[in-house]
Amino acid sequence: MEGLRVLIVDDEEELVSALVERLNLRGFRAHGVTNGSAALAFLGAEACDVVLLDVKMPGLGGLEVIRRIKTADPHLEVVLLTGHGSVKSVEEGMALGAFDYLMKPVKIDNLVRILAAAGAKSGGTAPDSEGEE
Repeated sequence: MEGLRVLIVDDEEELVSALVERLNLRGFRAHGVTNGSAALAFLGAEACDVVLLDVKMPGLGGLEVIRRIKTADPHLEVVLLTGHGSVKSVEEGMALGAFDYLMKPVKIDNLVRILAAAGAKSGGTAPDSEGEE
């Protein structure tokens, strides 16, 4: 069974690497980038089921990235990730069509559950989510 294709976008390189590794070990097909421009370039070249997107990034921020994603592909599900607790940014992101949001630091079992739900909505194939709960 093909795993859910997830793009992780966050300016914290260590977080991206750790999440990519942990998700791939759970049967996802995760790829990571560290800025909004790289995310849009990746999505222009590769198919993806779900995007995990940091709201606060230097340069092209998460809210502008979700606007562009939803313009290009309204069915691609986006899960917002924030460590800043910015209720206004999360509300704006949800209004732009985000599937859900997570606060940093993220618990891997919550992340897996939400990515699987978002992937199911987008038509992707999630790996078996049994295990860490």
